[in-house]
Amino acid sequence: MKEDTASDFQIQGDYVEIKHVGVIGAGQMGNGIAQVAAMSGHRVTMVDVKPEFVAKGLETVKKSLAKLVEKGKLSAADQGAALERVGTGTDLSNAGTWDIAIEAVIEDEKIKLDLFRDLDAKCKPGAILASNTSSISITRIASATKRPADVIGMHFMNPVPLMALVEVIRGHATSDATCAATVELAKKMGKTPLEANDYPGFVANRILMPMINEAAFALMEGVATREAIDEIMKLGMNHPMGPLTLADFVGLDTCLAIMNVLHAGLGDDKYRACPLLRRMVAAGRLGKKTGHGFYEYAS
Repeated sequence: MKEDTASDFQIQGDYVEIKHVGVIGAGQMGNGIAQVAAMSGHRVTMVDVKPEFVAKGLETVKKSLAKLVEKGKLSAADQGAALERVGTGTDLSNAGTWDIAIEAVIEDEKIKLDLFRDLDAKCKPGAILASNTSSISITRIASATKRPADVIGMHFMNPVPLMALVEVIRGHATSDATCAATVELAKKMGKTPLEANDYPGFVANRILMPMINEAAFALMEGVATREAIDEIMKLGMNHPMGPLTLADFVGLDTCLAIMNVLHAGLGDDKYRACPLLRRMVAAGRLGKKTGHGFYEYAS
């Protein structure tokens, strides 16, 4: 593994060709984004605030690539090449060499705005500043920078290596060149980019999260057990997993944060978060990542 310092910034037609990808956040989403970027031939720098966070993220990438080799979906040579493309760090010291910065930190508006101010100051002119936000306004995020034309939403689905969709969200001032480059990058990563406008929750979470929230209401009101709710949605709607299981996988704190954004941004009480969801988050029952949410998980 190595850290790249030379810039590969090039213009191809009407958009920037991206060769060096910076990923901020080495958690579940960030390390997945770093993996698919590296597998698609891009240089990657994955950063987080603590060395142990970066080390854990890199170990996750290694294990994920090893599983692909075991399943015959990736050659050992390609595995090694992908890992060689991944550099790591604990700050933005080499952000000036990135062609795109993809933010994948927690779903907290203040933290994101502060980060984008920092990225604006440290990334080179013309570099794209992308957010993997699940619901926060791209226009709002762009307002923290002096380059709103270069800011865009690039919302990957979880788990990133397996899910095909990337929601591409334009802010009010996002340029056509920024959008074209982002769409092209998603395609090179083997994803299917689909564009959405900048409204709370975009498309995926504006539809998904109210369903999860309603499942929590059904559980709270005793309409059915957690198992019955999930199985009814799996068997009746052909969903791969039930909404309560999915909520545990996403993280109940993330679900609550998105519901709060929907409620505040759209002003309709149909988006108010279920009291049970609020209570579980307050109790630290956040889902699979804490070992217990709607279900219990072995450590």
